[in-house]
Amino acid sequence: MSLLEIKNLKKYFATQKAVDDISFSLEKGSIFGLLGPNGAGKTTLIRMITGIFYPDEGEILLDGKKFDPVNDVGQIGYMPEERGLYKKMKIGEQAVYLAQLKGLSKSEAIERVKHWFIKFEMQSWWNKKIEDLSKGMGQKLQFVTTVLHEPKLIILDEPFSGLDPVNSNLIKDEINNLSKRGATIIFSTHRMEQVEEICDHIVLVNKGKKILDGSVAEVKQQFKENLYNIGLDQIPSSFSQQFFEVIGKKENSLVIKINHGFRSNDVLQYFIQQNINVASFNEMLPSLNDIFIKLVEGTPLSRQFQSVTA
Repeated sequence: MSLLEIKNLKKYFATQKAVDDISFSLEKGSIFGLLGPNGAGKTTLIRMITGIFYPDEGEILLDGKKFDPVNDVGQIGYMPEERGLYKKMKIGEQAVYLAQLKGLSKSEAIERVKHWFIKFEMQSWWNKKIEDLSKGMGQKLQFVTTVLHEPKLIILDEPFSGLDPVNSNLIKDEINNLSKRGATIIFSTHRMEQVEEICDHIVLVNKGKKILDGSVAEVKQQFKENLYNIGLDQIPSSFSQQFFEVIGKKENSLVIKINHGFRSNDVLQYFIQQNINVASFNEMLPSLNDIFIKLVEGTPLSRQFQSVTA
């Protein structure tokens, strides 16, 4: 069942179509990647989902009902890319205050803040001020204040910005734990390797329009280009072009593209007949970064692989 449904959403600023007829849905408990280059419309879309902006056209449904920004905002946790904390306020006091704004009693807020501070080893920060925190420490605090009221929908915009690898893994583990406990998560970032690792489903937007929508596995299968990495004990000086095209070379391996009408077995048989030992043979599925560049910039995937391996 869908927790969030976006139906034909539009938002215009003067002559600019910031969001132009976008539709998608998020299943309960899923981790959803919202991707796009700068200026694609991601932030405007998020601001409509959180009730900061009203759409010019279209509809937002939350848990099967029309989204009401006044009454439903308590079911959402939003961590913006920009730090949204009061610099002069003490950290513990601020976390408790923000939890109370989300409907928790003071005692509930204190209990949950202490729980998260212990989990993230932040107990000693209670009386520090926001202005005294590093960017990474501020990110941990923003994450805590986003999730401590246990929202149904969690929106994380570049949540790993400024975090070292240890704390990045800590946040990543908590994102997965929240999903397993039923929270639905929108994850917006420019770092495609994190999307591949974390997300179940992605939507790619560009110039206000949705240009890709699907599970990570489906998308990678959709854009594969019959490319293979083949490891050889020796690299011949020339090849027959009947079965495949050589895209790139690196040490004792080749990136090849199998020609239309032929199979991987035909290529293997070719090397066997040439008395060349094949050490490895693996299909190369494109990364989300490759697909992103192809769709946004129009660069063919095979050319991207060639630039990497040449």
